[in-house]
Amino acid sequence: MATRRVPLVLLACGSFNPITNQHMRLFELARDHMHSTGQYQVVGGIVSPVSDGYGKQGLVLAKHRIAMAKLALQSSDWVKVDEWESQQPDWTETVVTMRYHYGRILEQFEQRTVTHVDSTTPLSSPSPQLKLLCGADFLDTFKIPGLWRDDHVQEVAGRFGFVCVSRGGLEPERVVHESDTLSRHSQNIFLVREWVKNETSATEVRRALRRGLSVKYLIPDSVIEYIHQHNLYTEDSERRNEGTVLRPLAKQAQQPVKSLDD
Repeated sequence: MATRRVPLVLLACGSFNPITNQHMRLFELARDHMHSTGQYQVVGGIVSPVSDGYGKQGLVLAKHRIAMAKLALQSSDWVKVDEWESQQPDWTETVVTMRYHYGRILEQFEQRTVTHVDSTTPLSSPSPQLKLLCGADFLDTFKIPGLWRDDHVQEVAGRFGFVCVSRGGLEPERVVHESDTLSRHSQNIFLVREWVKNETSATEVRRALRRGLSVKYLIPDSVIEYIHQHNLYTEDSERRNEGTVLRPLAKQAQQPVKSLDD
């Protein structure tokens, strides 16, 4: 009897300031890779924009980032935008966001199991999993002193896991190798190589918009139209949060922090 694939949901957390075609490609690349393992069946994707409390310079209001992400993903039949994290009054740790979504996924799974139980339903139907979808640059953030709590890294890597898509010249394999914590959970970290290079970054998109340059084919037309309608990404908006300490650094500074491999 063939082994049943594990239902998998991919969660991407970030600023999405604005969402780009590259952000959306991560989901497609990750789904193809996870299907190719023969172990997983990707059943959904979640885009979770960070709240305004994050404090990053140039971060436009969450309501705009949510609206742009929804416009961009109108054509997707499996990736959706979730507003929960963006509506929190303070910045939310990635692991807290993952706990929230995993709880919801388990609730829906249990409801469907109860609803559809019959004589033909396998008793050993695998429970769904949630993994954090990210670019290779995300793994590099674990090296930044004071940005991550050690127990949070342990939980994200050990309990959930990563699907990490390579970008540019970054070497996610090296980051995993150099971290004792990540190496311990390497079987739960899936590294995806992107052979069709796409180096679009939200930072470069914002820079082009500030300078009045075209960003067509870098972000969806519907998002470009929204940006122009609401006059986003100007020299003034780039100064938003200027001089503000990034909320993760400020929040972690209030409690004892261990480096990843102390």
